[in-house]
Amino acid sequence: MRKHSIPKALVKLYVMIVIFFTLLIWTIWGNTALTVSNIKISSSRIPPAFSGFRIVQVSDLHNAEFGKGNKKLLELLSESKPDIIVITGDFVDAGHTDIDVAFNFAKVAVNIAPVYYVTGNHEASLSQYDELKTGLEAIGVIVLEDEAIQLNHEKGMITLIGLSDPNFTLKGDMFGEAPAMVSAKLSSLVDDESSYTILLSHRPELFESYAHCNIDLVLSGHAHGGQFRLPFIGGLIAPDQGIFPKYDAGLFTNGSTNMIVSRGLGNSIIPIRFNNRPEVIVIELLNILSYCISICQSEN
Repeated sequence: MRKHSIPKALVKLYVMIVIFFTLLIWTIWGNTALTVSNIKISSSRIPPAFSGFRIVQVSDLHNAEFGKGNKKLLELLSESKPDIIVITGDFVDAGHTDIDVAFNFAKVAVNIAPVYYVTGNHEASLSQYDELKTGLEAIGVIVLEDEAIQLNHEKGMITLIGLSDPNFTLKGDMFGEAPAMVSAKLSSLVDDESSYTILLSHRPELFESYAHCNIDLVLSGHAHGGQFRLPFIGGLIAPDQGIFPKYDAGLFTNGSTNMIVSRGLGNSIIPIRFNNRPEVIVIELLNILSYCISICQSEN
């Protein structure tokens, strides 16, 4: 009796269909499944009182919701046990704005830890920005617009600086004035060289300006992780950096300045990510001497 074999072309078609739907399901999951990146920053300039201080960074939410009322995201923040929460821009999206999403998130977040917020380019394009700012401040969020404040913890102190997005002033920066403007702003805000300084600024492409002003640690976003992350290569494209951006995600160092770039949580012009899960970053500050002592004690 003659056996009927499946044509090779049909087998290839079935394989392609399976691969397509596997990638589709994986991509959909990868756009909604939150991930946490833990980064330790050690320095002798970090006051011993701040050793173990935890900062949770939320960036580029773009009105996204993870669970009803952002329940999943807020639960993740709570589980991270932060000392402070920082929001590094594009909290809302200028193209499909829903300020209530930001307000509902903030109302719960301020009960987890103090919340500090700086603007991104989307807030600079937002006609309702004044309403957003007023509402967030009424909730208890500390909005930093080109200003420095002191954070006190036990008997230690560090400086926290927040920069407004350059688009509030330059609207596109056609002539490349942003680096000089940012350097001038920071020079007026960094007035105590003995204090460990953390900068919240949406734009990672201005890293050289931050390093020039001797900022210790920069927390940034904007790049969306390069949107499409390729194995062994990294991000494919980012705003204001173009193809294969230099500062797409993770930790970068320039002299004594460290910069952490969040992959962010939401999407904007490009509505989908690939191989690039929404990210919350948990930063732990460590006084290097205290850290070494704790390691020695644990080994003994």
